[in-house]
Amino acid sequence: MVKQVAQIKNQGKSQQAQKSTDEANPQQQANVSSQFVESVGSIPSQLYQRLGLAMPRWLFWLLTIVVGITLSGLLVSTLALWTPLWSDIDRTDEELGMGGPDAEKTPLPGEIWSNISQYKLTRPMNILIMGIEPVRGKVDGSPESYAGSSDTMLLVRLNPENNTIRVLSIPRDTMIAIPESKELTKVSQANAQGGPVLAARVVSRTLSNAPIDRYIRISTSGLRQLVDQLGGVEVFVPKPMEYKDSAGKFSINLVSGWQTLNGEQAEQFVRYREANTGDLPRVQRQQALLMGLRERLFSPTVLPRLPQLVHIMGKYFDTNLKVEEMMALVNFSLNMERDNFQMTMLPGIFSRLSADPDSYWLNLTGKVDLLNNYTGVSIGGLKPDTRSLPSLKIAIQNASNQPQLTDKVINSLKSKGFKNVYAISDWPDGRSETKIIAQKGNRQAAEQLQKILGLGTIEVSATGDLESDLTIRIGKDWK
Repeated sequence: MVKQVAQIKNQGKSQQAQKSTDEANPQQQANVSSQFVESVGSIPSQLYQRLGLAMPRWLFWLLTIVVGITLSGLLVSTLALWTPLWSDIDRTDEELGMGGPDAEKTPLPGEIWSNISQYKLTRPMNILIMGIEPVRGKVDGSPESYAGSSDTMLLVRLNPENNTIRVLSIPRDTMIAIPESKELTKVSQANAQGGPVLAARVVSRTLSNAPIDRYIRISTSGLRQLVDQLGGVEVFVPKPMEYKDSAGKFSINLVSGWQTLNGEQAEQFVRYREANTGDLPRVQRQQALLMGLRERLFSPTVLPRLPQLVHIMGKYFDTNLKVEEMMALVNFSLNMERDNFQMTMLPGIFSRLSADPDSYWLNLTGKVDLLNNYTGVSIGGLKPDTRSLPSLKIAIQNASNQPQLTDKVINSLKSKGFKNVYAISDWPDGRSETKIIAQKGNRQAAEQLQKILGLGTIEVSATGDLESDLTIRIGKDWK
């Protein structure tokens, strides 16, 4: 029998998490566990303490998933705010068929890791990740410290059908409707008003009843401690960042350029917010940090740090993932190509008519493929994006330190029939290799453009120009 990880390491962290701790019939457990995982047998709760034996690559994926036509699209976006709520996250263990608090505890030998290939993710799984803002007067990592607003929100979809992990960043200013509330509010308030259960339900509804199977909440110190234990994370800071909040006793002071940030600096990097730009540039930096963590966690120097990293997970992470499911995630990550880790941003717009200019409004026009790929939801009435590659908006950003290349690339693309090509400010970090960024998650379009150009690596993330479909970051390899 299996207990929730939240029970094993963080008993009593939240009333919402406790809603899924009821006992269940052992026969029901066998039936329902197969929805996600195939395993060789029952897993004891003590296994969580043994996770220090894990490989760095497993830790990367767990921490990464743990350390942004026409009328039809707008209509679906509107209906998403008012349709009935749905989510698996508030179902009890009895309903899910999972073991209760008195589940049998049978010691398991360390050789379980040699049989890890027998633990398999058998169907797609959606996990809601939330980074929680500090709660004044509360001890970080305590149950009360998870009661704040969510400063970061990610929906992670692990899909064994195509062997992908896709991350959908949800801006904190996204407007949503909370049950029994007379007014719309921002999605960041959902956790503060109703914990992970309410947060999952409103995100599910906003995304046309997308299933949300599990959650992970990370307290304020979680990111800082993780980065420090990794020995820092290397990221590119595109411009100087300065901010001081005397009331909150929080300040930001980062210089531009490539840097190895410590935990405190990494928190500054992802929390810095520019005036008059809403939350979107901050979401881009969060994704840049995730990519930095990905590279860092592949380093062989991480291995000696595993015990400390596991301790941090137990102290600063609150989750209802089952140990059985964690084992399946280990195996899933070991068999996934790195290019199959993809990120994008929830599609939306800023409204000039809104009282809050930073409020972000969902817009699903032409986003049927994105919705399906990143949430698993298919909507028959929503039309796909039928634009041809030459009609897509393509931003050209020079990172070659050769100014003449900007016009050269634009003219070259226009001569090939591309209609919406435009230049943006140069990227301050010189690159040797050209990069094609699929800003809105369309890898297929990026691959088509790569064939036309005959060069360039592809990155599926929301780190390009916000207005673009594709961003070409010109490197020195352009001839």
